[in-house]
Amino acid sequence: MAPHIAVVGAGLIGRAWAIVFARAGHAIRLYDPSQSALENAQAAIQQSLADLVAADLLASATETFSHIQFDDCLAKALEGARYVQECGPEQLDVKRDLYQKMEALVAPETILASSTSGISASHFSDHLAHPERCLVAHPVNPPYLIPLVEVVPTPMTSAQAVEMTMKLQRDIGQQPVLVREEIQGFVLNRLQGALLNEAMRLLHDGVISAVDLDKTVKHGLGLRWSFMGPLETIDLNAPGGICDYAERYGPLYQDIDRQRSDTAPWYPELLTTIEGELRQQVAASDLAARQQWRDQSLMALISHQRTRR
Repeated sequence: MAPHIAVVGAGLIGRAWAIVFARAGHAIRLYDPSQSALENAQAAIQQSLADLVAADLLASATETFSHIQFDDCLAKALEGARYVQECGPEQLDVKRDLYQKMEALVAPETILASSTSGISASHFSDHLAHPERCLVAHPVNPPYLIPLVEVVPTPMTSAQAVEMTMKLQRDIGQQPVLVREEIQGFVLNRLQGALLNEAMRLLHDGVISAVDLDKTVKHGLGLRWSFMGPLETIDLNAPGGICDYAERYGPLYQDIDRQRSDTAPWYPELLTTIEGELRQQVAASDLAARQQWRDQSLMALISHQRTRR
């Protein structure tokens, strides 16, 4: 049996990963114990592939879809797999049980990678016979449009498993970054969390409305951040580069940081107020359509960026 890649879990992230791997020509087995989840995944994947073709980001939806096999049997999906991308629930006990089951069904050298957004792999692999092949490969949703993948090994993960995962991600067109130590939230969510925490403080203090806060990022920071990171941004924002910038503005940022006394700004009543403002912009019944708009906007941005390389 030819080696393939197994994706465990057919939810939003699982089916998006299936597209990423299939688009690169890999044989995929997408597993979920629920037949209805698999049926929904088939329809969702076909729609996403059609959207990619329409955006001129994929040559053939039919060919890509042909690489994906749908299984409701874990043993069948994992048989002969050389790499497994786990996309199960964000529950530690569920993952520990799932990894024990997966270990019994794959070869010792098969890499078991998790899509978890914040659970360190050591927490669900320390009881295994071969924890050295377990790590996190955390994507950004949807990974077939946003290529960043955080590769986070445990202290027990082998260098070979890390190297193979990084290489695979590069080979399929993703942009892997190595997170050198296990840290809660990894890197992307810690950066995102810092911005969200400050946003909640500003909203709680009545400094700005929810709509105007989103506009500040969308029409300000976000435009630069769509093609530059924050360090390159400040490196270009002072005549002498980053050290010059730090000398000019570092004291301001340090003073602002000292003012942050509220360490838990996610107040339920504040979230209710924010939700009310956001629902005036997009009704709850229109959220799915807005998500599709988001994905199509990302496709247009990616298409534009390709012409600027």
